[in-house]
Amino acid sequence: MSDTHVVLYDPFGLIEAELPLDRAPYEALVTAVLAWTDPHLEPRDYEQIALQLTGHARAVAADVRRHAAALPKSDGRGALAEVVLREADGGLSVPLKGTAQCVQNRARLARALYTRLDRLIEPLPAAT
Repeated sequence: MSDTHVVLYDPFGLIEAELPLDRAPYEALVTAVLAWTDPHLEPRDYEQIALQLTGHARAVAADVRRHAAALPKSDGRGALAEVVLREADGGLSVPLKGTAQCVQNRARLARALYTRLDRLIEPLPAAT
């Protein structure tokens, strides 16, 4: 076996765009985290969960950006997506803390991004 590796150059994220998100486990994690009332975890455990949610939220945000960019400028869903993306960018830029509150904030971000993604990919109702 060789000790070499290949570095992938994909500045536009085209390969990532073709990979579907494995949504179910993260939605289950978000639901569980948001149901917490008084968990007693170690700070490093909170940090690990927050890292998982942060990475996934960034991937969902990238999907939201791609779908919003494909919409016509006159489609209001794109403007709403930009608002959610700005809020997500702000929330994701906050440093992680080893607390339940931090994890729950990341879970709320992921849920908001999924809600916006769903609205971007659902077909508009036909005009009557």
